[in-house]
Amino acid sequence: MKKSILFGIVALLMWQCKKSHSALPVIPPQIITEQTPYDSDDPAIWIHPNDPSKSIVYGTDKDTQGGVYAFDLQGKILWDRSITDVARPNNVDIEYGFTLNDSLSTDLLVFTERERQRIRIYSLPDLTPLDGGGLAVFEDEELLGNRLPMGLALYKNSESQKVYAVVGRKTGPSGSYLHQYEFIYNTDATQIELGPARKFGTFSGEKEIEAIAVDNEKGIIYYSDEGVCIRVYSAKVEDGNQELACFGGEFFREDIEGIAIAKTNGKTYLLVSDQQAGEFVVFNAADHSYVHRFNLGTQETDGCEVTTASLGPQFPEGLFVAMNDNRNFYFYDWGPLRDSISKAP
Repeated sequence: MKKSILFGIVALLMWQCKKSHSALPVIPPQIITEQTPYDSDDPAIWIHPNDPSKSIVYGTDKDTQGGVYAFDLQGKILWDRSITDVARPNNVDIEYGFTLNDSLSTDLLVFTERERQRIRIYSLPDLTPLDGGGLAVFEDEELLGNRLPMGLALYKNSESQKVYAVVGRKTGPSGSYLHQYEFIYNTDATQIELGPARKFGTFSGEKEIEAIAVDNEKGIIYYSDEGVCIRVYSAKVEDGNQELACFGGEFFREDIEGIAIAKTNGKTYLLVSDQQAGEFVVFNAADHSYVHRFNLGTQETDGCEVTTASLGPQFPEGLFVAMNDNRNFYFYDWGPLRDSISKAP
């Protein structure tokens, strides 16, 4: 083995040992991606409609000169499918089948661009901008900090087929920390516009709110009030703004971060990053009960995402993606993680 390679492996192991806080055994990833230039933050998974083995993981690189990088399932950056010159992107999400007109629809890639106080919307897989250069959010706020978008999750109403963005920010008041916007396609301008739908979201005042996830099927929003709990609201505007639950805080060392929703074996699970512990906590979404926790070897994880669909021979039972604090993302075959959860006492 070449000395340079050996030195690199030793340095990586020393770095991981220094950062690790978990006493649980590590479940190693199948793939560690190439590094982004600055600061990895949040992933989303786009499933290729014809060949799932060609699916793409999009991950944000959080910097003033940041970007949203596309990774193949081997963890290689696809430069021709990446978006650069993005001023501090935080969270990214994907929605399928947004209607443009009576005969045409497209998948959407959406992310926050914090320093320009806007969200960006692109079609998939061709990456055509659909936002006229960017759509401003939190425009009615006077304080700059209250206009800086961070968290984002997309919601598609299963009945109306309307698509919404639920957007959080760096700072904001309790009761309206989150804004929900409807995506409205302007056929004359050939772009999507934002229709303000509502303001909601209790905030404890401790730390901040970034991680947001939506269960499209059930119409439920989950978000991390980082220092307190996971909060739950209906995603349906007509249901009102009453909080449905606040749970799980006692299972976290400090920051409650990324949330991934996994539907498997007839159950829905929430996988939530326990950031400073270097672990993930699993809850049953039906009753918010604690199920399991595991150590995937990632450090200071912000965002995570999961699909239980087969992505071909490399990830035959689905894929779990977790951000790692070394400018990269870790890929795991969902099958062993699912089995670990199902065997939990």
